[in-house]
Amino acid sequence: MHLERSTYLTAPALAVLLAATPAAQAAEFSFAGPLDAYTLDPHAVSNTLVFAVLRNVYEPLVTRGKDLSMQPALATEWIQVDDTTWQFKLREGVTFSNGNDFSADDVVFSFERAKKGGIKSHLSEVASIEKVDDHTVRMKTSSADPILPNQIVNWFMMDSDWARENGAEEPGQADNSTESFANRNAVGTGAYVISDRDPGVKTVLTANKAWWGKMDGNVDKATFYVIANPSTRVSALISGEVDMIDGVPPQDAARIESADGLHVEATPDLRTVYLQPDVARDTLVHGGGVEGNPFKDPKVREAMKLAIDTGAIQKRIMRGYSTPVGLPIANEAEGSTPELNAPNQPDLERAKQLMEEAGHEDGFDVTLDCTNDRFMNDEATCLAIGSFLAQINIRVTPRAQATARWAQQINPPGYDTSLTMLSYSPYTYDAHQFLSGLATTRDASSGRGVFNIGGYSNPEVDQLTAEIGSETDAQKRTELLHQALGILKESNAYIPIHQLQILWGVRDGVDVVQLADLAYPLAWFKVSE
Repeated sequence: MHLERSTYLTAPALAVLLAATPAAQAAEFSFAGPLDAYTLDPHAVSNTLVFAVLRNVYEPLVTRGKDLSMQPALATEWIQVDDTTWQFKLREGVTFSNGNDFSADDVVFSFERAKKGGIKSHLSEVASIEKVDDHTVRMKTSSADPILPNQIVNWFMMDSDWARENGAEEPGQADNSTESFANRNAVGTGAYVISDRDPGVKTVLTANKAWWGKMDGNVDKATFYVIANPSTRVSALISGEVDMIDGVPPQDAARIESADGLHVEATPDLRTVYLQPDVARDTLVHGGGVEGNPFKDPKVREAMKLAIDTGAIQKRIMRGYSTPVGLPIANEAEGSTPELNAPNQPDLERAKQLMEEAGHEDGFDVTLDCTNDRFMNDEATCLAIGSFLAQINIRVTPRAQATARWAQQINPPGYDTSLTMLSYSPYTYDAHQFLSGLATTRDASSGRGVFNIGGYSNPEVDQLTAEIGSETDAQKRTELLHQALGILKESNAYIPIHQLQILWGVRDGVDVVQLADLAYPLAWFKVSE
C-alpha cells in the first residue's frame, strides 16, 4: 500500500470511465436476494446490503472501479495538502434526480448529517469540513490520515434542500427505530432512481436519464425481489422468474450449474463471520445458571474458540464455500498475514480443562443472537456453533431472527445481547477500519468503537489504532497493524469462524460484475436476449 503524501489526479481514470463501451439495447433485469435494505437513509446505518442497493441511487465523492482501484465519482480530483488536510474538487454540472444542482453545500450538509448517524465511524477521523467555493471542499482530519479517500467510499451525498423540505435533516437511528422521510424515499445523483418500493417485498430501480456518468451496461429497469427462503429463491431462478439470485445456498450450487441456461458466479467475499461475547457487563443479560459474566474470563473465551471446529463447518455446512480464519478480518485486508489469520485448530480436551480452571466446568446458559437471512447459511452456522459449545457445557439457545429485528436489538445504543454472531466487511480493504469501528473502546461522540457490540476495551489497542490512523510510513503502519491484531487475537474477545464467498446464480446471457463488498453495480450489468 502506497501511503506517502501524493496528489490524486484522476483524468486518465476519468477518460477510461467516459470512454466506456456503448450500451446495448436497453433491457430489463430482475434479481432476488434473501433480505431487503431495511432503510433508504444513506446515513442511518453502516450495513453492507443498504450500501449495495443505495450505491445505485446515491454516490460518494470517490468510489472503486471494477479492479478495486480508487476512481472519481462526485469528486474529480483530490489532494492531501498537508498531514491533516485533504481538498476535493467536485464534479460540475451534476444534478440530483429531482433536478436540484449538486454543490459543496450538499457535501457539507451530508458530512454534518452523517456524523450524527450510524455511519459516523466512517468519518471518525474527520474533524471538520469547509466549503472553499461551490465546487471545492476541504476536510481537516484530527490527525494525519493517509488513507482518507479509502474510508469515505460509502459516505453518500444527499440533497440538502430536499432533506430540509421534507424534514429529513437528521438521520435515522442505526437500529432503525425512528422513522423519517429519508427512510422510505431517496433522491440522489446516481445511475438509478427508485421508482417503486414495497419494503420487504421488492424495490424497482429505473435508469436516471439525467445521470452525469456513462452506462457500461444496458439495464434500464431493475427489479429487486426479497425472497427470504433459499429454496424458493433457487426455484425462482430455475423457473425463469428472475435473472439472478444472491445468496445461493452452497448445497444448491451444483443443481444450478447442471440446470440448462444457468451458471454460478463465485468470488471471495471480504466478509468474515465471528462470535463476539459481551465482555462489558458484570452479568449476563440473556443467560443464566451462573453468577456474574463468565465471558469476562479470558479462559472461557479461549475454551470457546478451541471447542468450535471451523473446518467441520466449512465442510459440512458451507460445502467448501468458505475459508476458516484466525482473525475477524479477511485474508485480503491490509494487516492480515498467513500466520495471524491461520485458522483456529480445535482442541476439545484443552477447552474442557480451561473451563475447569475458570471454575465453570458445569457451564452456564446463554442466548446466541444470530440472523437467519443475512448471509450464506447463517442460521445453520449458528446452530452448529451451539452444538460445539455444548461440548464444554455452554448451553446455547440460538435466537435466529430476521436481520432488521436482530439489528434493532444488538446495535447501538442498546447492545442488547450477551453473545452474538456477527459479520463484517472492511470496505477500505484495510484492518484499521475494523479496529477503529469495532475493536476500540466505545466512544459515541467520535464514532470510534460504536459497533463494538461486545464492549471490548483495551487501552493498548486504542493507542495502536490511533497511531495506525496517522502513520504515513507504510512499513511502520503495517507493523502497528500486526501488533494490534495480535493483541486482539490473543484476547479471544472476537472468535473468528470463517471468511465467506459471494455466490450468485445467474442466467446465461447476463454479464454481471461481482465486487468483494457485495455491491450490485447495475450500471455495469449487461443483459442479452
